[in-house]
Amino acid sequence: MTLELLLGLLVFAGVAAFTPGPNNTLLMASGMNFGFRRTIPLICGVTIGFPLMIGLIGLGLGRVFETYPVIYQVLKYAGAAYMLFLAWKIAAAKPATSETSESRPLSFMQMCLFQWINPKGWVMAVTALSAYTLATDYYIGVFTVVLVFMLMGIGSAVTWAAFGSALKGVMTDPRYFRLINVLLALLLVASLVPMLRH
Repeated sequence: MTLELLLGLLVFAGVAAFTPGPNNTLLMASGMNFGFRRTIPLICGVTIGFPLMIGLIGLGLGRVFETYPVIYQVLKYAGAAYMLFLAWKIAAAKPATSETSESRPLSFMQMCLFQWINPKGWVMAVTALSAYTLATDYYIGVFTVVLVFMLMGIGSAVTWAAFGSALKGVMTDPRYFRLINVLLALLLVASLVPMLRH
């Protein structure tokens, strides 16, 4: 990979990782509802799950979806239904008052699997692999894209979860807490629009 491509990849990955999207919305909502410590499994799920997805797509799984587009369609609509369910759970969430609260954040594995139904993630993965790899050193390029997104993902996930956790400390009035949860749920639903158009 050339230095020029690497610099472009760093900028692209940084912007893509830190801008709002389904992952960051879920991380912020979890930080706000459950605190930073209980959101660590989600942080790990994003920072491992998304680069793993990029690597698998780069190594050929993307061709399966090209050959059998029905699999992608099923995944897309099942993912949309799951994201609507998550949006409803966020909107209806009440502040977790103790560690023994019945409600709990998503698990590490749920967040890893969520990457496969995240429309922003698919766009980022396909764009990065097509724009920042060269045929001459393709596998090195895939490895570099995976590594860059893992590093950017750690910074982004920690930042969004910490921001949500900071809001938890400020939000003492349940009405404001509910309002922010509803806004986060609406953001998650809005992120479905680009995916469902295609």
